[in-house]
Order: sequence, then structure tokens, then C-alpha cells
Amino acid sequence: MEKRARFKSPWLPYALVAPQIVVTVLFFFWPAVQALYQSVLIQDAFGMSTQFVWFDNFKDLFNDSNYLASFKTTAVFSILVAVLGLTLSLILAVFADRIIKGATVYKTFLIWPYAVSPVVVGVLWLFMMSPSLGIIAHLLGRIGIQWNNLLNGTHAMILIVMAAVWKQISYNFLFFLAGLQAIPKSLIEAAAIDGAGPVRRFFTIVFPLLSPTTFFLLVINMVYAFFDTFAIIEATTHGGPGKDTEILVYKVFQDGFKGGDLGSAAAQSVILMAIVITLTVLQFKYVERKVKYS
Repeated sequence: MEKRARFKSPWLPYALVAPQIVVTVLFFFWPAVQALYQSVLIQDAFGMSTQFVWFDNFKDLFNDSNYLASFKTTAVFSILVAVLGLTLSLILAVFADRIIKGATVYKTFLIWPYAVSPVVVGVLWLFMMSPSLGIIAHLLGRIGIQWNNLLNGTHAMILIVMAAVWKQISYNFLFFLAGLQAIPKSLIEAAAIDGAGPVRRFFTIVFPLLSPTTFFLLVINMVYAFFDTFAIIEATTHGGPGKDTEILVYKVFQDGFKGGDLGSAAAQSVILMAIVITLTVLQFKYVERKVKYS
């Protein structure tokens, strides 16, 4: 039977959730409403004059080749961050789950990157990959790879992908490790007795049971790549060289804060908000699906 908390006072539950409601309204709903309003306006950089233009800002965006290129850049970047991040995190979680001696130290080192600020992560990787001073760039040069993220767009994309994956790998690791430890060991042992090897046991038993966790992390990592990597890009490539690493959230910053086109920036924010809402709906609709065997 389900147990629920009961309060004698009728107003106490509302008083307890009131602070969170106030924070949500002030920092989430109110900015969203403001973005929707500004997306149908054209205004100068000082906000002195505005003109209502309906959906012209959205039409201009989808006729802008630079904005469409940012969509492609964002898609490539987010897919690379999600796939590489989840793959590496799952491998580390599998090894951590098998370690007996020194497991706590191993897990602690893997959790540390999540506590590092995104700006610090960007600066750290920028120094390591610097064409003139970076130790990794120097090692790449010794094997014949002339690394230069300042001039080569592919190198710049690799740089921000590596930095973003390194920053998020601890978060993914924790969820995968918790999921692995929740799998009944009796299932693994029964498969081993039946003659299934480690690889077969992983792909036929372990990974299917981790599918809800994997899908949840896939959505979280896509949202992370869309939004939380702004500071990494600002600290490393500034969207360059050219516009090769200018993802959607960075283009909002460039057009709104640097370019002064607040209407276009607001319209871009609304499109980003729609993408996140879609991802969230997918998560709530499918992440709770249970794995069934026939």
C-alpha cells in the first residue's frame, strides 16, 4: 500500500513548495515569456525603440545560411559528445564495478572532473592542445600530426568535443555504475554457468537492463551539449575558426550580446527552448519503459 505524507495544517504543504515555485517562476517561466515576447519584435541595441514584426525573425533565421550551418554544427557536436561520453563512461563503469581493491580511490578520481567549472575545463584543454605550448599538441607533432586548432576547423571541433566529454564523463559514470550495481548478480552468474562469455553476458543481459539509464543519459547529454558547453566554447575557440564551432547557444550570444540583434537572439532562444521541451517529452515518455524478456 502506498504511503503518503499527511499534514494537519492545510497551508503547510503550499508553504513548503512556495520557495521552489517562486524560483521557478522568476528564473524559468518569466524569462521564457520574455523571450517569446521579444522574438516577435525588432528593437535597437539600447531598447529605445521596438517594432512588432510577427514571425519575421523566425523566417529570417531559416533563410540565413549561417544559422542553418550552426544547426549542422550543433548536431555534429551534440552527437559526438553524447556517443563518446556515454561509451567511455560505460566502459569505465564496467571496470569500476569489477574492481575489488582500491575501488573507492578509483571511483573518487573519476568523479572529480564533474566538480570542475566549465570555464576551467576549457582553459585546461586549451593549454594542453595549444599549437605552441600544449603538451598533447607537441606529442601529436612528434608522430607527424600538425595540430592547430586556431586555423583548422576539424581540430577545433575535436578540442571542444574532448573538453565537453571530459567534463560530463563523471556524471554519466555515476549513473552507469549505480545501474550496474542494481543488476541482480544471480542473472550474471546463471549466464556464466550456462557458458556465456563476458562479452555475450554484457550485450545480452547487462546492456539491455541498462537501457532505461542509457536513454536517460542520452537525453541529458544532448541537452548538456546544447546549453552547458557554452562556457567551454567561449574559453577555447570563441566559435572559430570562422564559424566552425559556433553552435546554436553560442550564436544566440554572438547575435544578441555582441551583434545587438535582440529580436533574432530571442527567436533563436525560443527555437532552442522548443528543442529542449521535445527532448524532455521524449525522456518522460520513454525512459520509464521497462525491459521485458520473452
